[in-house]
Amino acid sequence: MTTADSPYRAEQWTSAVRQRLGLGRLLPLGGPNDGSWIAERAATAVLRDAAAGSGAVLGTLRIAPVDEDGAPDPVVPGHPSALRPGPLRIEAAFSATARRPLPATADALRATLLTAADRRLGLVVEAVDLTVTALLEEEPEPDAEPDADLRAARPDDVAGTAAAGVPGVVSLTHVLGSAVQHTEGHVRVELATSGNHRALDVARAVRAAVAEAVEGPGTVAVLVTAVTDRD
Repeated sequence: MTTADSPYRAEQWTSAVRQRLGLGRLLPLGGPNDGSWIAERAATAVLRDAAAGSGAVLGTLRIAPVDEDGAPDPVVPGHPSALRPGPLRIEAAFSATARRPLPATADALRATLLTAADRRLGLVVEAVDLTVTALLEEEPEPDAEPDADLRAARPDDVAGTAAAGVPGVVSLTHVLGSAVQHTEGHVRVELATSGNHRALDVARAVRAAVAEAVEGPGTVAVLVTAVTDRD
């Protein structure tokens, strides 16, 4: 039975599923016209990798909207729980040695995170807020990041085949549902991208390829659930 609060209950359910899977928020890639999102877990993994040589040791790392209420609606619908495409803020805690002044270390880390967010992912980041949590005697060796659990899926229709053939797509995935979901006039594709390609550029190419492959007018959205070193 449909009730007045069904959309609210659906949002609660999807949010709970995302948290259980450890994806975090679905962050907008690019702007309102790009129709693409990336899981926070995937984005933070890339940022941690970029920060490994900055002289700082990252602790907690979170990516959130600067002003979620003021963000524009996307031109293309994404997942029901995806954030609207507005500027983002990175919030991170870090520790460092006293080999150089902490403000210099913080500046280097901030620049590293901003560059990686833009050039490796395509996130629109407006601010980076950093908090120093500890002063280290020696900088520890960085822990190896475990490779992402892709939950890979094989393409089973023309949209999936078109998406899987785009350079930079490692595989289709089925973390939040089917790898390719069709609704009237809309296709949503879930996938993993290679760390050797900018995630937003891959998503744009996938949208173009799927739009060309699917008959009739419609829209295409892309959800990136993982970024991996695999090709």
